[in-house]
Amino acid sequence: MSKASNPRREADNEAKVVLRTIRISPRKLDLVAATIRGKKAAYAVNELTFSKKRIAQDVKKALNSAIANAENNHNLDVDRLIVAEASVGKGLVMKRFHTRGRGRAAGIVKPFSHLTIVVRERAEAEEK
Repeated sequence: MSKASNPRREADNEAKVVLRTIRISPRKLDLVAATIRGKKAAYAVNELTFSKKRIAQDVKKALNSAIANAENNHNLDVDRLIVAEASVGKGLVMKRFHTRGRGRAAGIVKPFSHLTIVVRERAEAEEK
């Protein structure tokens, strides 16, 4: 496919990363995503580094990837990046069962999630 048939969906001052099929429920992942929404990228990385949530390290990897995409692919200034979007989507759900007494079974759901992070370079006027 050529570039003309698949135009870039983000603005020129944005970079995006999508992390798919993460083995955590969307509700739990959204708690971590909410902590970085709208913050400066460097501050968000710092917050994820010291978070006690298990999934925070995977979110940090994705955020670092978005920052690297912004710097290397789109020539954006890393010091002026903010986390414009951190959206969480529902993925597939693996269903298992747990055997119980008297021949019964209880259901177990193992949900997966998708995470999309968009970092945006702020203009000089917005910083003041």
